[in-house]
Amino acid sequence: MADYDEHLQRPKVVFVFSGKRKSGKDFVAKKLEESLGCDKCVTIRLSGPLKHEYARQNGLDFHRLLDSSTYKERFRQDMIRWGEEKRIVDPSFFCQLAIKMMISESCNKNYRVWIISDARRKTDVQFFKENYHKVVNVRITASERTRESRGWIFTSGVDDAESECGLDEEEFDVVIQNDGDEERLNYHVMCLQNYVCPP
Repeated sequence: MADYDEHLQRPKVVFVFSGKRKSGKDFVAKKLEESLGCDKCVTIRLSGPLKHEYARQNGLDFHRLLDSSTYKERFRQDMIRWGEEKRIVDPSFFCQLAIKMMISESCNKNYRVWIISDARRKTDVQFFKENYHKVVNVRITASERTRESRGWIFTSGVDDAESECGLDEEEFDVVIQNDGDEERLNYHVMCLQNYVCPP
């Protein structure tokens, strides 16, 4: 078990989101967070601590690494390599660090719902399932055509690496198609809310 305060490690529900680049994971996570209420729900990005430490060690702009800019894409492959080296030593390293960062930044507020917006590997999902009572494994999908319209371009060494393909064969509790149909997306978000407050 992770070593943060006991009362801060017990959210009612943990949603673990995954999906390919430009599938809209952050967008769907934001919609769910807004629908549940920002006072009850927090989004945790596993890539946050990875990018923070990578930026610090390499003299880069951490905030520009967080957005979807071409700046981030220039360093993506090397970040993946560096992150893998850390995970070999401790597969849960970035999961635990992301939670600690969230607790620190939220002044120890106890959120009932956590949204992990960017799980990429089986060890990410395994960490939350082993440490938290109610975990909902959610896959965000979008067609290649939609992803291309959002700026996705296939990149060898990125789109065929474990960071993009590690959960391709995973069994998910919920699969959300995010191709721009707002009504359909709102329905899926409502279904996710039911895991928190059953009808």
